[in-house]
Amino acid sequence: MTASYPDLVAAALREVEEITPGQLAERGNANVALVDVREGYELAQGMIPSAVHIPRGVLEGSIASTGWERDRPIVLYCAAGERSALAAAALKQMGYGQVFSLADGFGGWRARGFPWVVPDYAGASSGAGESGRYARHLALPEVGAEGQKRLGRARVLVVGAGGLGSPAALYLAAAGVGTIGLADYDRVDITNLQRQVLHTTAGVGVKKTDSARMALGALNPEIVVRAHDVRLESSNVMEVLDGYELAVDGADNFPTRYLLNDASVRSGTPVVHGAVHRFEGQVSLFHPRSGPCYRCLFPLPPPPELASNCAEAGVLGALPGVIGALQAVEALKWLLQAGDPLVGRLLTFDGLAGEFRTLSYRKNPDCPACSDPSRPPPLTDYDQTCAPTPRR
Repeated sequence: MTASYPDLVAAALREVEEITPGQLAERGNANVALVDVREGYELAQGMIPSAVHIPRGVLEGSIASTGWERDRPIVLYCAAGERSALAAAALKQMGYGQVFSLADGFGGWRARGFPWVVPDYAGASSGAGESGRYARHLALPEVGAEGQKRLGRARVLVVGAGGLGSPAALYLAAAGVGTIGLADYDRVDITNLQRQVLHTTAGVGVKKTDSARMALGALNPEIVVRAHDVRLESSNVMEVLDGYELAVDGADNFPTRYLLNDASVRSGTPVVHGAVHRFEGQVSLFHPRSGPCYRCLFPLPPPPELASNCAEAGVLGALPGVIGALQAVEALKWLLQAGDPLVGRLLTFDGLAGEFRTLSYRKNPDCPACSDPSRPPPLTDYDQTCAPTPRR
């Protein structure tokens, strides 16, 4: 015979000790690990200060990532005290010794006049819509409420609103990155639509920055999208890059890639690199202040006969989606300070073989761009054959 939900709750309460809101307030939040086990959308109602949000559905799998000792006092709370009782019983079975359930839950805490706060996500008002939008982020201990706030304060420049920039910008916008800059001087062409998913047939002939801004605004109206409708050149690259804490390289040509790298060395701005060619792609993260830069791998632009772009060599339409999405993952990891970024590692993908490989590389002591911090690289304009452009 299957036990009913009330029976399960009653059984859990026989196994765990409840703590009242008054006892918790008297004990002080700083002396316990306080865990909110509600769903993300419920946080719009408020949270107890200092609480960590770990939804009930992922608690057992995520609790270890907190690093808490198993004898540390842990108080769990939900809306009314039922889910937290079940969660506390589960943690006791996992070997956590001092686990308590907050009687009457957050509702009881708030009704008794104890302090509570409404979390602020992505710099927006914390209504149910916004909390629901990022619910799957809030369920991740590596993100949570504080991480989502960090994303909301972040400023990321996406260079190129094409094949790579499209998926990267879409996922950054969906993730709640507060300010996204788009640098592109081109207009939407019918040949772009095979891979540049930011744009539509109705947008053919429209500036890519305008088309992209409309698409990102429709996806997430709570973010700010800044358009830089210019060709990146030595005369403007530092101005465009100014104010952004991270750049995503979605360029489809070597002149822009080398110029962006040299500007990042000067400014110290990390660059999430991505490139595609036919059925293959690669991703890395260049941070010249703490690791290699693009010129550590490729010191000089290739000769003209090897400097083809996707228009000349072709590219499988779905491939930029794979690489651009990986660039977004790297950007979000960097902003959240989570995981192991691809600094000093080049992740390659062979679409035909269905294989990923990771190649390690080091800072080049003879790098023409970053080997001597006292001598920043000159900002050089290359033409489309990768030859230096004469100074005007």
